[in-house]
Amino acid sequence: MSTIQNLKTFDPFDDATKGDDSLPAGTEDCIHIRIQQRNGRKTLTTVQGISEHYDKKMIMKHFKRIFACNGTVIEHPEYGEVIQLQGDQRRHISQFLLDSGLAKKEQIKLHGF
Repeated sequence: MSTIQNLKTFDPFDDATKGDDSLPAGTEDCIHIRIQQRNGRKTLTTVQGISEHYDKKMIMKHFKRIFACNGTVIEHPEYGEVIQLQGDQRRHISQFLLDSGLAKKEQIKLHGF
């Protein structure tokens, strides 16, 4: 009798398309949204993990206009470019990232008290 052959097809581009389902275009593993206490009741919200493919200054301009707060983009030696905003903007930022398609819900990590 003849030998049994493997009937599975080989896809040479299987590894190249594997990450497309889990991450939107241009994002890293996860986006960290943190809150830090300044002085008194003042707080600072930081966003770290947005891909280098996006212009963080333009994203920050949209944040400032929509959330009515001040903000800046700083260069952190360990995390790269980080967006800083005044006040507790964690819920607003996460909702904006979900609505605009920059991240999926499982990619957003909220930190803070």
